[in-house]
Amino acid sequence: MTEDRQTGEVRPEHQVRIGQGPRNRRELMVKVLWIGVWLVFLSSPVKDLASGHHTTGATVGGAIGLAAFVTAYLTLVFRNIGRPYSPRVVISLLSALAVLAPLLAYTLGGAWLGLFVYLSVACGATLPVRAAFWSIPAATVVMYLVGLRWNEKADETLLLVPLIGFAMVGVGQLIRTTVELRKARATVAELAANEERLRLARDLHDLLGHSLSLITLKSELAGRMLPGHPEKAAQQVADIEQVSRQALVDVREAVTGYRRPRIAVELAGTQVALTAAGVTAEVPAEPDLTGVAEEAESALAWALREAVTNVVRHSGADRCAVRLERCQTLDGPVLELSVEDNGSGGSGKGPGNGLTGLTERLEKAGGTLEAGRIKHGFRLVARVPTAPAGDVGSGA
Repeated sequence: MTEDRQTGEVRPEHQVRIGQGPRNRRELMVKVLWIGVWLVFLSSPVKDLASGHHTTGATVGGAIGLAAFVTAYLTLVFRNIGRPYSPRVVISLLSALAVLAPLLAYTLGGAWLGLFVYLSVACGATLPVRAAFWSIPAATVVMYLVGLRWNEKADETLLLVPLIGFAMVGVGQLIRTTVELRKARATVAELAANEERLRLARDLHDLLGHSLSLITLKSELAGRMLPGHPEKAAQQVADIEQVSRQALVDVREAVTGYRRPRIAVELAGTQVALTAAGVTAEVPAEPDLTGVAEEAESALAWALREAVTNVVRHSGADRCAVRLERCQTLDGPVLELSVEDNGSGGSGKGPGNGLTGLTERLEKAGGTLEAGRIKHGFRLVARVPTAPAGDVGSGA
């Protein structure tokens, strides 16, 4: 879902979910409309049946055959894409189409040659590439031979059948690749989560393992000393308190580090978020953060996250450019982040809470924030100070 910057109304994302079924009624209607458009080649067989040129038996047989053909075609193509049938089911349905198309066209007339278009589409969409490369030309040759019986040259259809068939080969490859990429992305996310859990476990062990062992040892010593040497036991208890306080400080610092966003992570998330929202993204590679304090990097990462969130949710943009570069200003060297989109910009009622919070966060890190409309969109610029080249690593 996205929210319009001007009206504040929430609207669904207009995206094509390749290789997946419809999630709601709107997506179902879009798919049904897409199917209906491609059924235009059935107009000639339907008109031929309704013309009354055939006997009653031929009309009834043609109607039954046409219904069986359309059912098999729709079941095969629009159910098989994204959720493939077993090879046995695919071959069975394709065989039914391969028998019905020439049979109906041969017995009822040249108006039925359009069925070969659907046969070609089915071959291109469901068969492996190598099998499709010989089955589509074979369907074209059969159509040409059947057309000779009715003195139908079918020049346009003769060209359309192989073209649309091979186009569907490409569409099928695209769908299969998209499904595989979606699975790969889920696998990468799971592996990243597992790696993060392992890192957290290692850090907690390093932080608390020694401290807890020391606390346990000193507790045992204090218990042994308490009856005969209360003064020494009190010293051990004081040591336990000191160790536990230090462990608490270490844990708090570690948690703060986990919560602090990083520029590299936010840039990767930016690419994914903008692409998923249908926005053409221009994102730089991982930057050189030499001389940039952790607090400054964190503030810049928050600015990037907020800016991208606004682009996805509020702007209505279809292009966004993110730039991260070092600049020299009157106040010294800075690392500058620029996020520019071609959307409608803000609502014109002043900065929101997000930009206000970003301004305060950047000011704490010694940086600045500029945001506003430009000629063809909206731009946010955040700057944080960096150490001069001569001071890097000098301890200044």
